[in-house]
Amino acid sequence: MAERNLDFDEVVERRGTDCLKYDFARVRGLPEDVLPLWVADMDFKTTSYVEDAVIERAKHGIYGYSEVKSEYFAALENWMKKHHDWKIKPSWLVKTPGVVFALAMAVKAFTEEGDYVLIQQPVYYPFSEVIEDNKRKVVSNDLYLGEDNKYHIDFRDFEEKIVRYNVGLFILCNPHNPSGRVFTEEELTKLGDICLKHGVLVVSDEIHHDFVFEGKHTVFAKVKKEFEDISIICTAPSKTFNLASMLISNIFIPNLEIRKKIKKQIDAVGISQLSVLGLVSVKAAYEHGEEWYRKMMEYIRGNIEYVKEYVRENIPGVRVIHGEGTYLMWLDFRDTGIDPEELERRLIYDAKLWLDSGKIFGKTGEGFHRINVATSRKILEECMERLKKIV
Repeated sequence: MAERNLDFDEVVERRGTDCLKYDFARVRGLPEDVLPLWVADMDFKTTSYVEDAVIERAKHGIYGYSEVKSEYFAALENWMKKHHDWKIKPSWLVKTPGVVFALAMAVKAFTEEGDYVLIQQPVYYPFSEVIEDNKRKVVSNDLYLGEDNKYHIDFRDFEEKIVRYNVGLFILCNPHNPSGRVFTEEELTKLGDICLKHGVLVVSDEIHHDFVFEGKHTVFAKVKKEFEDISIICTAPSKTFNLASMLISNIFIPNLEIRKKIKKQIDAVGISQLSVLGLVSVKAAYEHGEEWYRKMMEYIRGNIEYVKEYVRENIPGVRVIHGEGTYLMWLDFRDTGIDPEELERRLIYDAKLWLDSGKIFGKTGEGFHRINVATSRKILEECMERLKKIV
């Protein structure tokens, strides 16, 4: 059976499908006709192998409690070995409805109310939400922009924050959202050694691990054998294969005691078996989605280069931050001279563009906007034209 869904230029109509990206602008106080390039899902049809597997399973007509057998793990094992050179064990796997859910479970399992949890802003805003909503406190080891137009880690500040705030839990984002940094093995080694030294548990959100365009992704727990004992590695097919609404993530926890504590929290909130269609989707994607994945990556790489070139030639004052991974691009508007509030007004009401404002990623994100380029080139070209007019 041949892959059918390889036309990434196709503009798929998502309006009228209860799509968060397209159908909820008015609900969120925005004009109904804004062009949305905010939330991190793709405008592409997933691999046709997932489509066929879901349809075939749905025909059965019974959607009772379901679990996975060894074939499910084998699909994960093969994908992780092939793409990330990481050998996983069946006992490590904990399935959850999502990565953010897993982060929340870690916060509840390994910290107490009032404790500080370390993150690296500007960073994916649910990190702060799962900390603060659980009555913990955020402390940030802010990333800084280097002369190479890439974000970097201040390791001295990282260790100082751990000591000063008695940090026991660090949430790492790699590849980093929104900056697109793919941290090197050397950087991860420095982070991990500091965490080992001070007894800090690392929850590594690696959901974008399959989107690397420069360098390579290194699984945090793979860097050193000792890191396995302080790691919760969070992965999901939701970004790679556009399966977010299937509500399934694969969390790998090598340390038995850590795994027991996470499972206890999951049991406490009443989660047991997950969606049968989600389980079917994951297996089909990892078993048969390779061709689709490679073609999709090639298309997104082209979109990234297009945006870089267009902004450089047509939108003075805007800088594209150099990212090495993800399909999210981080745009710096600070040199335009436009006040951030005025810029947001122009984007939404003049350009009719819905991007993610940088301020939601932390104070260091002010003056920036995140754009999702996992869409057809036609839509992206329209976005760039609108952006040019208001800047």
